[in-house]
This record gives sequence, C-alpha cells and structure tokens, in this order.
Amino acid sequence: MQPPSAEPAPSQFRLLCQRRFAPFFAVQFLGAANDNLFKFAFTLLVTYQLRVSWLPPSLAGPVIGGVFILPFVLFSASSGQLADKLDKRRLIGRIKSLELGIMLLAAWGFLHDCVGVLLGCVFLMGLHSTLFGPVKYAYLPCQLGERELTGGNGMVEMGTFVAILLGNLAGGLLVGLPGGGARQAAGACVVLAAIGRLAALAIPSTPASDPGLRLNRNPFSETWRNLRQAHVQPVLFRSLLGISWMWFFGAVFLSQFPSLGRDVLHGDEQVASLLLVVFSLGIATGSLLCERLGRGHVEIGLVPLGAIGMSVFAVDLYLAAHGLPPAPRVGVREFLGVQAHWHVLFALFGLSLSAGLYSVPMYALIQLRAEPTHRARIAAANNILNALLMVASAVAAVLLLRAGCPVPRLFLIAGLANAVVAGYIFLLVPEYLLRFFAWGLTHLVYRFEVRGEAELPRQGPAVLVCNHVSFVDAVLLMGASPRPVRFVMDHRMFRAPLLGWLFRLVRAIPIAPRAENPALYQAALDQALRTLHEGDLLGIFPEGAITGDGQLQEFRPGVLRIVERARAEGLEVPIIPMALTGLWGSFFSRIERRGGRPAAMVRPLRRGLFNRVCLRIGPPVAANQATTQGLRATVHELGRV
Repeated sequence: MQPPSAEPAPSQFRLLCQRRFAPFFAVQFLGAANDNLFKFAFTLLVTYQLRVSWLPPSLAGPVIGGVFILPFVLFSASSGQLADKLDKRRLIGRIKSLELGIMLLAAWGFLHDCVGVLLGCVFLMGLHSTLFGPVKYAYLPCQLGERELTGGNGMVEMGTFVAILLGNLAGGLLVGLPGGGARQAAGACVVLAAIGRLAALAIPSTPASDPGLRLNRNPFSETWRNLRQAHVQPVLFRSLLGISWMWFFGAVFLSQFPSLGRDVLHGDEQVASLLLVVFSLGIATGSLLCERLGRGHVEIGLVPLGAIGMSVFAVDLYLAAHGLPPAPRVGVREFLGVQAHWHVLFALFGLSLSAGLYSVPMYALIQLRAEPTHRARIAAANNILNALLMVASAVAAVLLLRAGCPVPRLFLIAGLANAVVAGYIFLLVPEYLLRFFAWGLTHLVYRFEVRGEAELPRQGPAVLVCNHVSFVDAVLLMGASPRPVRFVMDHRMFRAPLLGWLFRLVRAIPIAPRAENPALYQAALDQALRTLHEGDLLGIFPEGAITGDGQLQEFRPGVLRIVERARAEGLEVPIIPMALTGLWGSFFSRIERRGGRPAAMVRPLRRGLFNRVCLRIGPPVAANQATTQGLRATVHELGRV
C-alpha cells in the first residue's frame, strides 16, 4: 500500500510519449489485435461459410482455441530461456518477423479456403504468442522504474484487452462483408503484422539478462527448474499460482458469453459481442486504476480488494441472470431496453474491473521480486501454469454443464470457489492481507502523507526507527514502504484484538524488557539480526511502548545493540529515523483513562474520519555514528516539522 508522498506519482499515460515504452506498447497491442482478428475470422469462416467434414461448426471454437494454447504448454520453457539469453530488442524483432511470415501464409490459406493451412497458422500464432510473452514481462522492469512498473503493466493489460476486443470485432465485421470477407481479413492480418514489425525497429536495445545461459532443450525439466526457482520466494511462487487462478476464473466467464447471451439473456450475436465489450472495458478500467490507487507503486494491497470484488460480482451476476423469464430473441437495442439486463452488465463490469485490480499488482510484483537473470523464465513458467489452468477450467465447465448445471449457477460456483482459493492464498502470504488493511486505513480512515520517501533504501538491510503513538503505527510504516518490513514490537501489542492476529501473521518479533523476560529479549535480538542478514528491513519503536501522553519517551538501547552486533559480524546497517504526526488522540491511541489505566480504541470518531496523518522520514544515520540520544533528538525534530 502506498500513501501519497510529497512528490506526485507520474502519470502512466506519459509513457506513451517515450521511446522506451511507446514502440513496445504498439508492438504488443498490434500483436494481440492480430491474434484475435485472425482466430475469430477463421472461426466464423468455418462456422458459417466453409463446410469441412473433419471440423464441424460446433467444434470449431474449442478446436481452434485448443490448437492456439498448445504451444504455451510445449514451448514456454524454451521461450523463457531465449528471453533471458538474448538482447530483448533483437528477439522481439525476430518474433515480429515470424508473425509477418505466418500471416502471409495465413493470407494464402484464406484466399484458397485451405482450412488445414489456417489451422496450422493458428498453432504458429500460438507459438508467436508463446515466444513474446516472457520477453514482454522481462522487458518492462528493464526499462521502467519501481514507481512506473504498476502503471506500465496497467497500460499493457489495458492495451491487451482493448486489442482483443477490437481484433474480435474487426474479424467479425470483415468476414461478414457481402460476398465473403476472407480476402479482406487476409489483408488486414498482413497489414497489422507489417506495422508491428516496423514498430519493433524503434524499441531501444535491452541487453540480455543472462547471456551465458546454456539452453536446456527439455521443456519439462526446464519448467520444473523454473518453478523450483520461484518456490524459493514464497510470495513470488504463490503470486504465480494466484495469477493462474485468475485465468482459470476468467476463462469460465469468457467461454460462456455465447451461451449466456443466447440461452439466458435471449439475445442475438450482437448481445454476446456486447458482453465481451463490457468485460474488456472492465478489465481495462481496473488495470488503469491500479496506478492511481497505488500512487505509482507496486501495491499488492489491491489484490485482496480485487479478489473480494471478483467473488461479490460473480455472485451478483448469478442473482441478476438466474431468474430471467423466457423471451423471444432480441438485438442490442431491445436488450438494453430491459432494466434487468443493466443489472447483468453492471455485475459483469464490476467483476472484470476487479480482475484488473487483482492481476496487475501480481504481475508487477513478480517482475519486481524475481531475480533479473531468471525473470523471463519465471514468466514462462507462469504462462505454462496459466495454460494448464485454463484447460482445467474448460474441462470443469464442460463437466458441470453436462451434469445439468445452468450457466448462471456456474458463475455462482466460480465466485464461491474464488473466495475459498483467494482466502487460502492470502493466509499463506499474509503480506497481501496486511497491505490491504493498510491501504484501507490510509484511504478510508486517514489522509496519510509521506515526506522524505526517497530516503527509504530500495535494496539491502536497514533499521527503521520511529516514535510509537498508536496500535497501528506498524501498519502505517509497512504501508509507506515499497518493501516488506519486519517489526520488533512490545509483546503486549499481540494481545490487541485483530491487530495482534495480524502481527503474528506477518511474523512480527515480540520483545519484552530484559529484566522482565531475558529469554524473550535475547530471542528477539537474534531474530532481528537474522532479518538484517537476509537483506530485509527491520522496524523498531525504541520507546518500547505506546506513549501515554503524546510526548516522545526515552529511547531504549536495543536498536544500538542490534546494529553493533551486525557490525561485529561484518554487516553495515544504516538507521532510518522517522516520525508519525497526527495520530495522537485518535481511535487507535491510548489517551483516555479508566480506573487509572490507559485505554484505547474507544470513541472511534474522536478526531473524525480522514484525519490528516503524516510520516516524515529523515536521512540515514550510519551505525558507527548513532547514539540513543542522537536518534531521539532526530525523531523529535522530525515530529516538529
């Protein structure tokens, strides 16, 4: 979760004016549009115009979709290796040259009504997409900074779904032209491929991340190796599973749009196309919102928000669609004239918008935390998982439908399953939940501002030292940092309702005064030191407890003991002083007294909703120059600014 900072986040749309992003965006947009124009035109051609004994119209869609996805399973591992080994600009150019050759062959197939050749081109276009996927996700973090990564991924996801929409619409329109539109569809495919190849020439050079990589020709062992590499980082690996689940979930809805439009909503082909339009616009809107809601940072707190929305709107879609009475088939105009149908469109838009909020931060997190030398191979492994779960989604949907499950009930099952799977993932990776809690706290309860954000180190260990004003200080500090923070906290904090559960979930380190519990004190120091050796951020409140009067208390020497032990073991750790202001007297602070004891969490609106809270961050202090009095004076001064 990222609150506002003193410097506003740059707009993601400005990337469209920069060479490091604009040509790449054009290449991926044109490629996605061409994929879908070609596939949809071919599907309609086989369904309505050509009669092929070995490919009946009822099987055209599933067969073409299956042939297209097959290369993702067979060649993703190899494509990931190539993307890590070769210069990405050169590789993208070769992939676009391959696309142009495929489309020239497809044009010949269109002109000669050769279904076998066209089906072979579907496989080759699947190969083209398989090769482009890993280099696409490996290119972005090489050219974009951390504060641009979410916006860049949002633009790519938005562009991809808009391109899918336009490609399908164009394919349908061209094939439906009087006299048969195969010739026009062939020309459009070649033109799009040629423009994409020209756009690739403007992509800046992006050196290989692992030029010495030796290629493993066994796709199965390479896939297993990449998954094991991702498994080393639990957040990374479970994010891969989370993205793959999103594709499983989304495939349930995308595959049922024709049946939903025809059998449930009683509409014609244009109504089914309208459902695709609404779904695509929702994904695009959610993808673009991620940059604004995350203030330009990779905000994984949006993932639980998206998951909740996916389940809520899936259930709402069931409620909107399952009770519709039988009616004669209608077109778009008549369809929009029925009020109940607007409820269906609203639920569908909300569902797809939530999917955009869910997926973009996960993709950005994978790019940010994957080892640069393995980034493309991790993306390739993710593509394989996506493909397998999409196939599993299709099989599950077919089995349920054959068992007599109506389409609306299928959506209900998907929504409930999403709640179970998402909840399981978030319990395995509690960082998502805490970021979500922090995002809600700083957007719905406080107006949270961060000043001096640039002082936070982007990599390597550091100790964050802050005043202790309330029960939610740790949540706010973790929300302000683009990196995870592990906190050393008073053991009594773990007794607080809900917050104590959250602190245990994120592996906060309980500590007690040495005189009170020497074993717990020593164990806390050992865990803190281990955290720094792992290169992570450590958060400490040196006052030892929440202030009882709003004034800064004396600092305890524990923070110096930690950094001195780290120095003795050859690890130089900077100390980052910071101060929270505006929290004293709020719902989460200790201000009222009952029976002579400080009380907390009473009178929720004591300071009103959207109370302004500020975190001020000072320059790092070298460990060999730090003193208890000096750190306290610095934090005190930051709190007065």
